[in-house]
Amino acid sequence: MVAELERRWADFGVIWSQSLQLRVVVSTLALSSSVVVVLGIVLQTQITDRLLTEKRTAARDLVVAGQRLVEDQIIQLNPVQVGVDAQINRALDSLTSPNSNLPRGAGSFEPVLWDGAAPGGPQPAGGTHVGDVPDDLRAEVERTGKLTQKIKTIARPGGDVTILFFGIPVRTQGRPLQLYLLFPLTPEEQTLNIVQSTLLVGGVVLLLLLAGITNLVIRQVVRPVRQAAEVAVRFADGNLDERMSVVGEDDVARLAESFNEMAASIQQQILQLEEFGQLQRRFTSDVSHELRTPLTTVRMAADVLHASREDLSDWMSRSTELMVDELDRFESLLGDLLEISRLDAGVADLSAEPVDPRGIVRQALDQVRAIAKDTGTPIEVYMPDEEVLVELDSRRVERILRNLLSNAVDHSEGRPVQVRLKTDEHAMSITVRDFGVGLRPGENELVFNRFWRADPSRNRRTGGTGLGLAIAREDANLHGGRLDAWGERGVGSCFRLTLPIIGGTTFTEHPLPVAPKQEQPEQELLHQRVALLRNGVVVEPELPTWQVSEARTEAER
Repeated sequence: MVAELERRWADFGVIWSQSLQLRVVVSTLALSSSVVVVLGIVLQTQITDRLLTEKRTAARDLVVAGQRLVEDQIIQLNPVQVGVDAQINRALDSLTSPNSNLPRGAGSFEPVLWDGAAPGGPQPAGGTHVGDVPDDLRAEVERTGKLTQKIKTIARPGGDVTILFFGIPVRTQGRPLQLYLLFPLTPEEQTLNIVQSTLLVGGVVLLLLLAGITNLVIRQVVRPVRQAAEVAVRFADGNLDERMSVVGEDDVARLAESFNEMAASIQQQILQLEEFGQLQRRFTSDVSHELRTPLTTVRMAADVLHASREDLSDWMSRSTELMVDELDRFESLLGDLLEISRLDAGVADLSAEPVDPRGIVRQALDQVRAIAKDTGTPIEVYMPDEEVLVELDSRRVERILRNLLSNAVDHSEGRPVQVRLKTDEHAMSITVRDFGVGLRPGENELVFNRFWRADPSRNRRTGGTGLGLAIAREDANLHGGRLDAWGERGVGSCFRLTLPIIGGTTFTEHPLPVAPKQEQPEQELLHQRVALLRNGVVVEPELPTWQVSEARTEAER
């Protein structure tokens, strides 16, 4: 039960946060309900006070007139009580007689007479409800000798009855009497009940009318906003011709006109950018194609010169070698530009087939192993022993890994490069980790920008065109995968390639993390080794050889 209530409350919270119309209507109802309740209480209080005031005034006049009438009827009473009961009954009858001249504005009443000089104390002298008169009221009348009133609820056979009591002494020659008139407040209570019902029904009807009016008004305000949101969504999806309808000349119409002007301006700028991008891509493609013919001619001439460099002077031979190296780099740049042009144009082909990615990793390693050996960079490979089949384009994945490995070797500063491969049911991840200079905050996305370099003054051993990582990410996207980067200044960097096992499927988790948190304890262990070596304590080489050497170098400093 509690869980169901929590779920429903959560659903209401979602609806509440998403619907402006609901919030306005509910808020209006809440405020209006408070106002209606306060007004109802005030009105009921005023009506009650007014009814009681009128009742008291009319009852007081009736009591005073009744006192005079009773005094006139029993003024000749003697102490011997000869005919007293008959005279008292006649006086009570005269009070209730329709022929009496008593004011009738107070409504029905019940007269009671008490004899204050009866043997054994005050006794009822006449009336049908003598027992209903409160003792404290009789004591107050006897003590003050003045008109006294009191409201009290009395239990009667038909139910509880609220009565307005008035008591006043009656002056007689024979004995002291007290006259009490009992005014039932049943008519006033019925009137108040009718007033309460009317206020309740009227308040509910008023609230419903307010809710309907508020809902109608807010719909007129929200509808254009919703239309604007729907148009904006379709516009963002690429339907640049979407516009809002303009009706009238009010604020909503001006909003629609402003929105349409903004949409037209954005559409024009987007079209200009698309046209510029197409021109730029076409220019890049055309230039790349046009440069291939003269480049081929220059390459042939350079190859001839390079083949006969032994017959040339030393400086000519060196110039020939430099020219061949630059031509290689230029050819690589042209190839990358052509590939970028195909990717931008959306005409890149993906030749995916089930392949064991371990073989692709080995091929990429073979292409960079010579450079790694020249720089003294060890490469550590961690791959499963069993065969793994993944649907991928071998040429593109090998190019991705070659770019990642080349970058890792360039930035490792002689420290190891670690390559890991791991798969799960849905995806395969390959990480390339180095312990070099690392990346600054925010550079993990900038590295995939075209021609971006963290340190332009840094010399690259593997050459590079500045397009490798940009092409690598496009190749990963072409597979429906992801290429992510992580780095920390002075700690190193890690690039992770994740591809689906089956082409065209999706994945939600990566078999390998991009941030190698598991290596942090190893770094802390290195700092401990440095501290021990600085204190002259010899430790066992529990770290890799390169870290032990680094620890000793740090300690010597």
